[in-house]
Amino acid sequence: MVGRLARRFGDLDVAEEATAEAFVAAVERWPRDGVPPNPGGWLVTTATRKAIDRIRRESQRDARHQAAQMLSDHTPPEPTGPVQDDRLRLVFTCCHPALAVEARVALTLRLLGGLTVAEIAHAYLVRETTIAQRITRAKAKIKAAHIPYRVPSAEDIRERLAGVESVVFLVFNEGYLASGGDDPVRVDLTDEAIRLGRLLHTLLPDDGEVTGLLALMLLIDARRRSRVSRTGELVTLDEQDRGAWDRALIAEGHALVRERIAAVAAGGEPPGRYQLLAAINAVHTAAPSARDTEWSQIVALYDRLAMLDPAPIVRLNRAVAVAEVDGPSVALAEIDRLAGALDGYHAFHATRADLLRRLGRSGESRAAYDQAIALAGNPAERAYLTRRRDQLAG
Repeated sequence: MVGRLARRFGDLDVAEEATAEAFVAAVERWPRDGVPPNPGGWLVTTATRKAIDRIRRESQRDARHQAAQMLSDHTPPEPTGPVQDDRLRLVFTCCHPALAVEARVALTLRLLGGLTVAEIAHAYLVRETTIAQRITRAKAKIKAAHIPYRVPSAEDIRERLAGVESVVFLVFNEGYLASGGDDPVRVDLTDEAIRLGRLLHTLLPDDGEVTGLLALMLLIDARRRSRVSRTGELVTLDEQDRGAWDRALIAEGHALVRERIAAVAAGGEPPGRYQLLAAINAVHTAAPSARDTEWSQIVALYDRLAMLDPAPIVRLNRAVAVAEVDGPSVALAEIDRLAGALDGYHAFHATRADLLRRLGRSGESRAAYDQAIALAGNPAERAYLTRRRDQLAG
């Protein structure tokens, strides 16, 4: 709805507010009057009228006349171009090259995923005020620069693709391990991200990173049923029931990874971030048990990933694999170098707590678990960390 209204009225704020008002009207009226035969059509019509009402209130007389004509405008919709899906079009529209990459991603996460400012800030590991400013400035720039809400052309797609991929994966991550709320997993977000990933792959079947992104999400999502216990506690990879993993998704993900390996071997471009992450998850899902995992191969893949993306989180995840190859003391030394960058990230403290536990340094481990628990927003993760802390000796 937001995407459709933004294209029609050329104003993102009008589109957002009219959509919200339409849903408020539905909440108020449908319990009393009954759900209409076509709920989606009712919402679109109501939102359109709300948008026109707002334009009438705020615009000059000529614009009012134009708005009145919109109400009875039955002209066929403009061609949709190469991107056919409403929500995917909205992602490409918001990922306009005139906006900074960070602003594109934050704005689209807010619109597409319905993520709160706090959830987006958690994904970026920055302050909420920073994300709020990015979104506000992005909207202001769109309006001031008269950036059109047109459907991206085939030429536009390539230059916007990196931002679109980031958005889709961040939506997936927020669904797979929600940063807040009562539900540890938000299936609506993971399913939507995978749906968009499949659409991207259909649109760009030969793009390595699009293929890698889809494979990555499938391989991670395949473990969904085993990630939270019946008591609501997070189950880590080494403790998961691998018999509960979705073998169809794993087979599909592995096939995509093999497709990319063959393409690179045939002289294609070297793998990017998503392809390497997909390969790492392929190694995990290929192991019949945690002890059979080829950790040295995972370390090698993280080494390649760190050359492309030396971000602290990549180095943190690499250190987890290093602990399995070279021992917890070597990994702890690497992780401690990341303290300045990741001190506000719960997974940093959780990883450090586990390594300290394995080294028998219970007091320090308990303090690290306390920090991780205080920073974790996911209830299943807090339950897991609390249990591990309470199991410490002494």
